[in-house]
Amino acid sequence: MIVVLGINGFAFGFLMIYIAAYLPQFGVSASTVGLIIGAEGLSMAGFAIPFGILSDRRGRKSLLVLGSLGAAPIFFVFALTTNVTAMVAAGALGGICEGTYLATVNATIADQTAQENRNAAFTLSFIIGGAGGSIGTAFPLFGPSLSGTLRIGGETLNSDLLFLLGVTSVALALVLYEILRGVHENIKTGGAPWRGPSTKRLLKFSGINSLIGLGAGFIIPLIPTWLFLKFAVPATYSGPLLALAGATIGLAALFSPRLAARFGLVKAVVLAQGLSLFFMLALALEGNVFAAAAIYVVRTVLMNMSQPLMDSYLMGIVVPEQRGFASSVNSVIWRIPNSVTTIVGGALLASGNFVLPFILAGGFYAVSLSLFYPTFRNVKPES
Repeated sequence: MIVVLGINGFAFGFLMIYIAAYLPQFGVSASTVGLIIGAEGLSMAGFAIPFGILSDRRGRKSLLVLGSLGAAPIFFVFALTTNVTAMVAAGALGGICEGTYLATVNATIADQTAQENRNAAFTLSFIIGGAGGSIGTAFPLFGPSLSGTLRIGGETLNSDLLFLLGVTSVALALVLYEILRGVHENIKTGGAPWRGPSTKRLLKFSGINSLIGLGAGFIIPLIPTWLFLKFAVPATYSGPLLALAGATIGLAALFSPRLAARFGLVKAVVLAQGLSLFFMLALALEGNVFAAAAIYVVRTVLMNMSQPLMDSYLMGIVVPEQRGFASSVNSVIWRIPNSVTTIVGGALLASGNFVLPFILAGGFYAVSLSLFYPTFRNVKPES
């Protein structure tokens, strides 16, 4: 399952670099890019919680397969048109597919593991998924040579690849169905999911984590757009930069379980995220493109080392029958403010303000960290 989803990660990695970096080169405004990404996030927010409840009550396998299959039309739309309405609608459909992923994957990993190997399992998922996404974002590096070899223009090459990825999504959904067919699911029915014994902890965790999402939305999804507008860096180079950051994240994440074993899950998260904050603020003021690229890689590594630990921790502090609901609630509460601020961030970049998005992001990161540690330092995973 993790490997197949890593291949899907390649497809969506390329799609995101296409939206954030190629579309501005084709004359699509930064505001429209922000709107597409924002529509994806808001759509996910509307569907993830119902999907989470459904996965807890009816099983996760079928929902995950359908979400993978539903990705195909998204690639076909971007392959065929740059019409704003169609692209925003495709972004919204992408949010629905993401909602199925968030409601099923983490819960499935947690269901199939015990506490002693759960951190390692989430780290493996994070590394393989990140590697797939990194290869996808690196693809623009090979675009010019492929265009020359195939004797087709860059826009045609992108369209053909997007169409091919749409076909691949259908095939991967069938493979995923075969992989999951023999997985046993222990489904428990009855009772409102929000009345479970873990709800209070879930809401505290998600509320504090949402501040990270709110801050990140101002700039993180728009880094390729920022590089293009501030430094005139095209997708040919911004894509590989994101790929390098993603690959480095994967290597750094190998140490996440060791970090958690040494300091504990909560302290490990605070340490990694706290260090990343300094590089976030430094990135806002950097005027040299090469230094900015190096700072971005370091910041991304530090911030995302904590992600598999956060996922593992949340799945451990909620009861098993509430995991799909918990995963989707946490994602929704994170993504709604993130989607709104992505739209705001796109407008700020379009106006020529390249510093304020970073300052706003860093401020919300700092508030989140100041709340997370005292709230959860004595809360241990139980399931």
